Amino acid sequence: MLYIINPRKKTSKMLQDMISQFTHESHKIIQDELVDLNNKNILLAIDVDETLSDISMLKFMKKLMKKDKNVFAGSHCGIICASTSELGTKDTCQDIIFLANSMGAIFIGHPMVEATKDLINFSTWQKVFSIPVHDILLERCKNLNERLRKFEFKRYEELDITVLYSTPNKISNSLDLWKMVKSNLDSTINIKEILIENGSIQDCKGCGYKVCTHYGKDNKCFYGGPMISDVLPAIEKSNAIVWICPNYNDAIAANLTAVMNRLTVLYNKKPFHDKVVFGIVVSGNSGGDSVAKQLIGALNLNKGFMLPPKAFLLATANDPKSIFNYKDVDKLAKEFSEEIKRIIDK
Repeated sequence: MLYIINPRKKTSKMLQDMISQFTHESHKIIQDELVDLNNKNILLAIDVDETLSDISMLKFMKKLMKKDKNVFAGSHCGIICASTSELGTKDTCQDIIFLANSMGAIFIGHPMVEATKDLINFSTWQKVFSIPVHDILLERCKNLNERLRKFEFKRYEELDITVLYSTPNKISNSLDLWKMVKSNLDSTINIKEILIENGSIQDCKGCGYKVCTHYGKDNKCFYGGPMISDVLPAIEKSNAIVWICPNYNDAIAANLTAVMNRLTVLYNKKPFHDKVVFGIVVSGNSGGDSVAKQLIGALNLNKGFMLPPKAFLLATANDPKSIFNYKDVDKLAKEFSEEIKRIIDK
């Protein structure tokens, strides 16, 4: 059974067309927050209007949060989105994914199908398939429907974690928070920490698809360097990647962004659908959610990593070592470590 959350009174024609590709098998349209949403297969249907938001869905999510902060526990989610313009699909979906994930939802890798005005976002796909863009949209929806209905989260017998960070500073609040989390993890978990030093990872050159896949066959890349010798092999071996992200101007550090861009060489070789990502974000003042949503966009929506329940630990700490004075920080670190340990098959 697929539960389709579509809480609005009037749905756009484009979103109706998309939803129709999910209703050929058993399904239930959800417009009432009183429905039990634990341990379900769920599709979130988003209609982005002229304000570049979906007020109906946000109001629905607010009702769910008031009802139960773990309302999506055990549920696997996908998301579809139609917009009246070429804007708003990614931001709106990242907002909704962030909220649902904080309430326990798992998002499968590549969970989103989006439709912008005139379906211009499928123009590149059309060059490959040579069929009308509307047909491509429907095929993408059919594919998501099949993956979502078949999805089963299989816990890992052994957990290999790669931790990526770009702050060697010994007084880093972000690293201190990770160390608190790490201290609560079992010794049986394999953890490899990799420092992405300034200048060590060049950003993606933007090679053509054929060139990138040619290098990728041997786990290589045009630039080579530590990305090839250390980072890619570690990620390929791991089933979980933890990104430690100090909030720099409400953005991910440039070094880590370069790593994300360079993951294409592995991504073209094999999907990341069987790997999960976690994020630890420490802000000096505010904006941790902005960075978390960037991680969602880059890693879950684009690169296709799974997003496990409650995948982000956010905190605010400005002065050196002030993270230790953050309210309930020991409890938060322990709870986050428990979320990591839950993906292990015990």
